[in-house]
Amino acid sequence: MRNLFELALVLGQQEKGFGALGAGIGYGAAAIGPGIGIGYVVGNAITAMARQPEAAGMVRTTMFLGIAFTEALALIGFVVFILLKFT
Repeated sequence: MRNLFELALVLGQQEKGFGALGAGIGYGAAAIGPGIGIGYVVGNAITAMARQPEAAGMVRTTMFLGIAFTEALALIGFVVFILLKFT
């Protein structure tokens, strides 16, 4: 690892490398929230289906909508950090 860092310093590429590292860390941090949200949505949907099986179809539809909206937040985070990296 140290040899790569020294090579980057010699070649003058450390700014580009740190930008990529920052974008990766930023996207990882942005993906934590939606990951927790999807787990919460699915867990509550399973509980609702177990308590009232006749409403499973409606609960499943609502669950997939919640997952889609929550996943959109992760994609927005991904796009923002990619745009910041290449700007």
